[in-house]
Amino acid sequence: MSLNSSKSGSVVIIGGGFGGLTTAISLSSCKERPSIILIEPRSRFVFSPFLYELLSDELESWEVAPTYRSLLASKGVVLINGSVEHVDLDKKLVITSSQEIINYAQLVISTGSQVDDLGVDGVDDHALVFHKYEDVGTIKSLIKRLNMNQISNKNVVIVGGGPSGVELACKVSDLLDEHCKVHLIELQDRVLKNAKSFNQEQIEQALRKRSVRVHLNSRVLKIAGNCVQIQNVIEDDAEPYHLSFGGLIWTAGVKPSISFGLPESILKDGRILINSQQQLVSHEDVFSIGDIALDSDQLLPQTAQAAMQQGEHLAKNLLAYRKDQELIPFQFIDRGEMLSMGIGEATITGMGITIAGSLAFKLRKMTYLSKFPNFALSIKSVGSWLLS
Repeated sequence: MSLNSSKSGSVVIIGGGFGGLTTAISLSSCKERPSIILIEPRSRFVFSPFLYELLSDELESWEVAPTYRSLLASKGVVLINGSVEHVDLDKKLVITSSQEIINYAQLVISTGSQVDDLGVDGVDDHALVFHKYEDVGTIKSLIKRLNMNQISNKNVVIVGGGPSGVELACKVSDLLDEHCKVHLIELQDRVLKNAKSFNQEQIEQALRKRSVRVHLNSRVLKIAGNCVQIQNVIEDDAEPYHLSFGGLIWTAGVKPSISFGLPESILKDGRILINSQQQLVSHEDVFSIGDIALDSDQLLPQTAQAAMQQGEHLAKNLLAYRKDQELIPFQFIDRGEMLSMGIGEATITGMGITIAGSLAFKLRKMTYLSKFPNFALSIKSVGSWLLS
């Protein structure tokens, strides 16, 4: 079937995270490759599951955060290093922050998520975060200053007992000297509330092994200076208590990231409403995937695994749409869960495997490297690791 001439213009992708980058690379490998434009403000793609290994120097920057230029070399993808200021869905155009006007035939919005302070006073002013490549250097500096006794208070507080919080707590604990103490604050009655039971148990053991002080059923009320105010949510009329710290890292939540205006009619809770074919309900030529997208009939985990599966599927649907062929509904396949548990250790549930420890750490590394968005770089990284 020939290409519909009205749909033969450029595919414009906003956001080069796991979903957007996977879409671009998958499209670029197709025989009938369309013109592809990727708009991304960062110079480096961040393979976020490995940020913890970058913090501990178990992996290097080029492995965890390669440049977009290196990933897209010879792919036929036009990279615009900038942000989007406005999207006009009716006129089918995108305006960048440098006032460049880009027309599209199909648009993909995959702008991901950003840190959410959950309305807690003091997060922006007094908390560190661990969400971007640049955050690794900030946390490394904190650890160095604590270990060199340049900070008198030896408490490190991590807020949020989800995957990011527990992985960070284990890794930071391994990097700090014996005089420092890691505190983990979690609102629920257990860390990793929605995780696989085996991984949950292994992480709890890892936290105990490292003497991480876990504050369960605890809500952060306020952060001021070097002190955090906490309240137990189970005990009636519980008096708030204060915990002083040398550093506090906020991992308690994320929210959709849209820096440009979109009609409220296509959003729900800040996320873009899509159908099972990954299209906006109101605009069939606009697609959205990743953390920013919401299919009410299939609630997806906000993980790299889900975003990459969506990107691979979307590339096929985009080609089908351009040929007036039927689009296939996306169906997520849960391939399991892998978590870092500190230096040289991990836990895995999935792929027919339930394992924890040093072998799990090696399997986790190999699995993630095999999923890297650039095959050549993946092979280089695997070779570097095997020879180290």
